[in-house]
Amino acid sequence: MLIAYEIQEWLYRCLGYVALGIELWALIDCVGRKGEHFQAAFKRTKGFWIGMTAAATAVGALSLFGGGLGTWMLFQLAAVIAASVYLADVKPALNELKGSGGSAYGPYGPW
Repeated sequence: MLIAYEIQEWLYRCLGYVALGIELWALIDCVGRKGEHFQAAFKRTKGFWIGMTAAATAVGALSLFGGGLGTWMLFQLAAVIAASVYLADVKPALNELKGSGGSAYGPYGPW
């Protein structure tokens, strides 16, 4: 039974690192955007999304490095959902508004 708990702890920790990576990606992307683009794309304000992604990143870091992974699971789930909403909804709208999709060749490369 002890090995099952160790596997569970290892799995939670790995998923926590993946979630923290997603949250950091959303925060870094959000900070690098212009504030006018958020309002032009009708996606709230830059301050709102920086607050959401920063809070998500803080929860992700606390869940990993603050101990007690099981007690933070619900908060971690909410945090990764908030970061995923930014990446799946807001980021594409901002890229579309920008025109090129973030690359000189478009969103899918030169081919």
